[in-house]
Amino acid sequence: MTPLEKLHAMKMPFAELKGVQFVEAEKDRVVARMTVKPELCTLGRTIHGGAIMALADSVGAAATVINLPEDAKGTTTLESKTNFIGGAKEGTTVIATATPIHRGRRTQVWQTRLETEDGKLVAVVTQTQMVLV
Repeated sequence: MTPLEKLHAMKMPFAELKGVQFVEAEKDRVVARMTVKPELCTLGRTIHGGAIMALADSVGAAATVINLPEDAKGTTTLESKTNFIGGAKEGTTVIATATPIHRGRRTQVWQTRLETEDGKLVAVVTQTQMVLV
C-alpha cells in the first residue's frame, strides 16, 4: 500500500469535516487541498485562522502517521507555531505542503506551507508531533 493509499484508507473525521483532500503522500512530503467554505470563514469571507491551523495540523499529523515506526500506537501534536502571512477568500482552494524538519523515534517536526492555488502564501506552520509507543 502506498503512503497516499494508507491516508485514504484511514478514517479522519475532522479532516473530512473541513473538506481536506490528500493529493500526494511520500515519506518526505504530504500535500492536501481544502476549499475555503463559508463555515471556515471569518469577517469579510476570509478563511479563519483556526481553519488554517487545523488544516496544517491534519497534514502534519498525516505526514507523521506515514513515518511512524512499526511499534508506534499513534501520534499527537505537542506544539504548533503558525505564522500568518495572508488570507484566502471564500471559494479559494488552499494547498498545504508538509515537509520534515526532524523525524526521530519519539518526536517528529514538520513544516507546512499553506498557499492558494495561484501561489499566494497564506501561512507557514511548524508542528511537533509526539510518537506514541
